[in-house]
Amino acid sequence: MAAALACAAQSGISTAEPVVRPGIDVLLSDSMALVDGRRVGLVTNQTGIDSRGVSDVERLRAAGVNLVALYSPEHGFRGSAEPGASVASTTDSATGLPIYSLYGRTASPTDSMLRGVDVMLVDLQDAGARYYTYIATATEVMRAAVRRHMPVIILDRPNPIGGAMAGNVLDTAYRSFVGRLPVPMRHGLTMGEMARFANDEMEIGADLQVVPVAGWQRDEYYDETGLPFVKPSPNLPTLESLIHYPGTCLFEGTNLSVGRGSDHPFEQIGAPWLDAGRVLAQVRMAAPRGVTFDSVQFTPHAPGDGKYGDTLLAGIRLHVTDRAAYDPVQTAVLLLATIRDVSPEFKISAPHFDRLAGTSALRLGLESGLGATQLTSGWLQERKAFRERVGKYLIY
Repeated sequence: MAAALACAAQSGISTAEPVVRPGIDVLLSDSMALVDGRRVGLVTNQTGIDSRGVSDVERLRAAGVNLVALYSPEHGFRGSAEPGASVASTTDSATGLPIYSLYGRTASPTDSMLRGVDVMLVDLQDAGARYYTYIATATEVMRAAVRRHMPVIILDRPNPIGGAMAGNVLDTAYRSFVGRLPVPMRHGLTMGEMARFANDEMEIGADLQVVPVAGWQRDEYYDETGLPFVKPSPNLPTLESLIHYPGTCLFEGTNLSVGRGSDHPFEQIGAPWLDAGRVLAQVRMAAPRGVTFDSVQFTPHAPGDGKYGDTLLAGIRLHVTDRAAYDPVQTAVLLLATIRDVSPEFKISAPHFDRLAGTSALRLGLESGLGATQLTSGWLQERKAFRERVGKYLIY
């Protein structure tokens, strides 16, 4: 054993136990009774890895878990499909296991997909923003499990952008696959906590258990955990993009690009007609905290960008300078209001924008000329009420 440790040290491989351990590590070290002797289905993708970067599939099979089926969310099992693209079910070439797509012909596991499964594991890295569809997939799995009288186990992961909250709380009249729960735009919860909240809020009634992350503190960002970073989807390639995403995603409901198909998706916005200089002159006067801006040009490549693919755009690039001070949603609303004021070409796509905003009030306020402060009036109180409501579901 000493020789093996010496070789590992010489090779640069860490032999120390990671400080932060995701749910898959905790399951295999402390909670194997949950899966022993059971036929297991696993909902996961490229983010389902342990603290050393080894896939859940490999770890579970090596531990003797009877893994019988795999299920994938939006972007597919490998995480490479374009946003919104229908993904077909297939077979995993490495294991021969079926991979049933839950973002194709159906969003919910059918009875035939669940045949021969005794328990469902869910291990998906959330992005920390309400718009992200993985929690919607998890709730569909929970509903199907109730129908089949089987338990669901969430293998939890850190919220990559910590526990801060921002934006409004979704009005359930606007519930959709990109807004399944009445949570803030930046919700501050983990996948396990959201599943616990959803199980009660949506009256699902699943036999739900959460295997928690060990060693994670709610105020920690992903780069403070020591865990390997895997982009949760093609257009969220960095932690910086994840931090901006709760705000810049709102531009998906407008005629501006969010940089999909560029080097900095969700870190920049742009359009051929944008007068970035005029916009930035006003935005800098408002001096939003924790962020700076650059006037840039970028070309988002098709098919990643569905608005201006392969077109040179005038753009604005955002840079986080102080994570604790930065409010990505407030900043995005300021940009929206300013662009509206200086660009007659600016347009909002009402149905999609309202789905993302979780209300029609933000769109109507923008259309009526309200400023950023007026547009977000009352959001702080919404978040305070939400914090009280969600407290009993928190784990960390």
